[in-house]
This record gives sequence, structure tokens and C-alpha cells, in this order.
Amino acid sequence: MTALASDPAVTLDAVTRRYGETTAVEDLSLSVADGEFFSLVGPSGCGKTTTLRLIAGFEEPTGGTVIFNGEDVAGVPPEDRNVGVVFQNYALFPHMTVGENVAYGLNFADPPGGASDDQRVAELLELVDLPGTQSRDPRSLSGGQRQRVAMARALAPGPDVLLLDEPMSALDAKLRERLRVQVREIQQELGITTVYVTHDQEEALAVSDRVAVINEGTAEQVAPPRDIYHRPASRFVAEFVGDNNVFDGEVRAVTDDTAIVGIGEERISVGISDREGPAVSVGDRLTFCVRPEVLTVPGRSNRVTATVESAEFLGETTRVHLDWADHDLTVRTRDALDGDVTLGFDPEDVHVVERRN
Repeated sequence: MTALASDPAVTLDAVTRRYGETTAVEDLSLSVADGEFFSLVGPSGCGKTTTLRLIAGFEEPTGGTVIFNGEDVAGVPPEDRNVGVVFQNYALFPHMTVGENVAYGLNFADPPGGASDDQRVAELLELVDLPGTQSRDPRSLSGGQRQRVAMARALAPGPDVLLLDEPMSALDAKLRERLRVQVREIQQELGITTVYVTHDQEEALAVSDRVAVINEGTAEQVAPPRDIYHRPASRFVAEFVGDNNVFDGEVRAVTDDTAIVGIGEERISVGISDREGPAVSVGDRLTFCVRPEVLTVPGRSNRVTATVESAEFLGETTRVHLDWADHDLTVRTRDALDGDVTLGFDPEDVHVVERRN
């Protein structure tokens, strides 16, 4: 991962965007390092595309500041921000060939490195694995090929920042997986600062240096993918990113590294040795989560007996939905489960999301 520099490539400082009485982005602060692949992920309507449009200059903030390399870009139009944008629908020009589409941005900026327009187009089509397609009609291409042409067009003028707005949302799952790897490889080869918008959590975790989980116009957590997944900072992040089991309970006893939490009549040992923030005390209310893949058969330190309600075969694993003391429980396993089963997890498998006195 790229470390944040003293002057990040892109900074949003307390940015807000309102449309009348509707707030799309609220007091959002983010920094994207030079050369970083930074993703915005969240549910539909959370403000992630508006955030991208604010960076691009298609929208102006109601409050706060957008900064490029230490410079406030308020009032700077999109064409002068040196950004490349790939839209959700690709927005290729149907009356132009592939080569003409890629070269379109070169009408407004010279190719980097002193190359000719033709050389730049050929170089980029080679980069996106579409060599020799300059004369093709874009309507004759597959969805994945059109996506790569759109990316080549965005890269043609040599932008400082590449902005991707759910560019693969219309593609089938297998193609999405293949292209997201290719997008990441291209980004790393060029070392270009990239901000990527997606609603697909798996996609964001797979390609990003860091991820911002957006909820109602604000960032719930900004962190590397593994931290987002294993150490969610809020209940929203815990429930939004991947399958998770989230519970609330009262602390009944505390040792040096473990809290005993009561959930109804059940007792769960929760690891607290690496917890940041105030110490956990008896009587506190804790919200904690346990990922479905750590629940094992037979159980470990924490043992719970639950009743299988339904199962979904997913190929490598089966997602099993169970009832545990009137709580929903989800397990991912390769075992066939039925009826009443005993499951378990160790205290260190538990992550505390929230503590309340």
C-alpha cells in the first residue's frame, strides 16, 4: 500500500453537498495518496457517486474544500483538473471508431512523453489488451471490451487522477472478476492515483489499497481492506461488508484479556486484549461480531447449540442460516448441517464494534 504523503494527491476537507433540503454528502473528509487505489463502497444512494463527481468537478461542494496536490480547486472546471473519468455506461461515441474514441481526449491535451496521437492510441490499446482494434466499431465489441476502451480513452491524455464510477456494474460476475484484476494491473503499471466507486464490497476489498465505507454521505471507516473486514469500526460496517453475525450483550465479568458477555441466558467469552479505547467494565453493553467462517463444528472455547433453518450451496462452501436462542446465526462451512448442531469460536475470533456504559 502507498503511504500518505504530506500533500496527498486528492483531499476532501469537510466537504458537504446539498440539493435543496437533501444532503448527499455531509462533512466528508478523505485523503488519497499519490499512486493509491482508493475505493468508495456503500449502498445505493449513500453519496459515493456524488463524491466522485465533486472530485471530478462536475459538482461544486456546498461546503468544505476539494484539494489536488495541496491546491484548492474550487471553481476549476473538470477539463482543467487533469482527471480521467470512466462512467458506468462507458459513454463511448457510437459514430467514432475505437481509435477515434481513445484519441478523443487528445483533442484537448497533447499525449504525454512527446508521442504522436496514433502512437498513444496504439500504446493504450495494447495496455488494455485490445491491440489492433483502432478501426473497429465500438458497437461490435463486448461489454468488457467497451469497458476497456473507455478506460483507454480516460488514460489517453495522461491524467494525474483516474476516476471510475461503477464501470463494471453491467457485466456478468465472471467477467467482472477477470476485469477487476486487469484494472488493478493497469493501475499498478501506470502508478496512477485512482478513486473507484462500487457497491460491490468484494470488488472493493479485492482491488484496493484502502477502502472508505460510505453511509448517508459520511465515511463510517477508512482503512485497508483486511482491517475493514476483520476490524469493522461500526455496526454498519460490520453488517454491510460481507456476511457477519452481530450481537449485543451486557458484560457480566472481566479478566485481563476476556469479557464474559450475557446474551439472554447465554454466555459468550469475548477477547478484549487488543481493544483500543476505554477499558471494558462489568455492566457495559458491547456490540460485537463473529464472521461466519470462524464458526466450526465441533465448537471451540465458546460453544453454542443452534437449529438449522435453511442452507444455500455456494460451491466451495455452504451458507447455513440457524436459530440460536431466538437470534439469527449464519455459518459458512463445507460440512452438511441439519437439525440441532453445536458450533463454536474462540474469544480472539470476536471483534468488539461498540462499547456503551
